[in-house]
Amino acid sequence: MLTLKQDHSELVVLAVLAEAPSYGYAISKAVAARSDGHFKLGPSNLYPLLTRLEKQGLVTTDWEEVKADTAEPAADGRRRKWYRLSPKGQKRLAQHIEALHRAQSILNAFVGPASEATA
Repeated sequence: MLTLKQDHSELVVLAVLAEAPSYGYAISKAVAARSDGHFKLGPSNLYPLLTRLEKQGLVTTDWEEVKADTAEPAADGRRRKWYRLSPKGQKRLAQHIEALHRAQSILNAFVGPASEATA
């Protein structure tokens, strides 16, 4: 398993939210699934990051009440916070992607593309 740096964690979360709004647990599962388990964002890293993204205006949030299928109709459900990428978040994601492509290009000048490195 690889540890993500803060900038990388932000990029990954913004990329997941660019596909569709989501909530914390689902974001964590999406990150693990898309990286074949190499990247993991646990609650102690994910929720402070989401809070920071919200404070910076990169994501917006909505609350949803969720009830178990077996719950009584009159029973209160628990609240789930949904995160949605804002226009400012879309710009930040584009900046991250551009910086990543520049860095990959520079590094390839030293080691070559992956197909050449394994030949």
